[in-house]
This record gives sequence, structure tokens and C-alpha cells, in this order.
Amino acid sequence: MIAVSDVELVLASTSRYRRELLARLTPNLRCVTPEVDETPRPGEAPEALAARLAQAKARDVAARSPGTFVIGSDQVCDIDGRAYGKPGSVERACAQLEASSGRTVLFHTAVCLIDARRAAMREYAALDTTRVVLRKLDAAEIARYVEREQPLDCAGSFKCEALGIALFERIESQDPTALIGLPLIAVCTLLRAAGVRVV
Repeated sequence: MIAVSDVELVLASTSRYRRELLARLTPNLRCVTPEVDETPRPGEAPEALAARLAQAKARDVAARSPGTFVIGSDQVCDIDGRAYGKPGSVERACAQLEASSGRTVLFHTAVCLIDARRAAMREYAALDTTRVVLRKLDAAEIARYVEREQPLDCAGSFKCEALGIALFERIESQDPTALIGLPLIAVCTLLRAAGVRVV
């Protein structure tokens, strides 16, 4: 096996949250913006959407980054089988939190690792699902939270690593980093499968 510090790791993302998470494993990484249409397909299940987009992002960047290991990831918020992405506006963030209030919400976080060192690229994939139970939230509480945290670039409209934790009753997860945006336990597993040791 080769050490993670001896490979060039490319994150197919512009997310600062994913970059900060991946930097826990190695400082030897760079980010490349994937050029991928993230529009859901008709009838596409939220977990299938997350997996497809993680793979598409990794493939797009791997095609432009020969000789590297590329990691693509995507997260989809799932309320009763309906996919919710990043809100992008205060109004949509409030609406997402109103829809989530007092309910169990699933967060599907997919990751795809591509070994692009050879012409015949090898792919490795994983999917983590985290269950989040939100408290019953009133409109004033939602408005105050969105104003303070501005979670407009977060699926589900909250940041669990910050003030968003105050919105929850509980989190059921196999990997606490998945909800932030990149399941590091799965990333380490995929790297080992690809012949890269992290420690």
C-alpha cells in the first residue's frame, strides 16, 4: 500500500466543508470544480440522486486530472422520499425547516473515489444515511436561526456542527462527519480498498 501523503488527492468539489473534512486525513489535496448538471431525474430517489451526482462529479474531474485519486461527494436531504438540496435563499431555507419541523429527516451522503492513475480508471463508492430528528420548531425560532446562521449552502438548511445542533432531538448516524458533508469513515475504507493507507 502507498501512504495517502504520497498520492495526489483531488476533491471534486468547491465545498469548504468537504475540504476542511478531507484535510483531516491529508494536507496534500487540491480542489477542482466539477462541471455537472445536478438536476434530479424524474422519479429519481434521493439516495440514487446522491450516488449518481457523487459519481458524476468524480468522473468529470478525473477525466481532467490524470495520475491522481479523485473524490466526489454529494448530499441529499430526504423528507418522505422527496429530495431537498441547498436552499440558496432565506425564504427557501425557512420553508425547508418548516417542512422538517418535528419530523425525521434522512441525509444521504454519497462518495465516489476514482483511481485515475491508469487509462482504465477504477471506481469505488459508498453511501451513508444519517437520520436526524428535529424538534417542533415555530416560525419565529426558524427565522432567528436562519438569520443567525445563514445556512443557504447546506442541504436541509442547517449546520449540525454549529448552531443547527440546537434544532435537533437526536441524530442517528454511523459516521458523524457524513452529516457535515463527507463521510470520512467511508472515505478511509475506499482509500484502503484502492491501496492507499491513511495511517
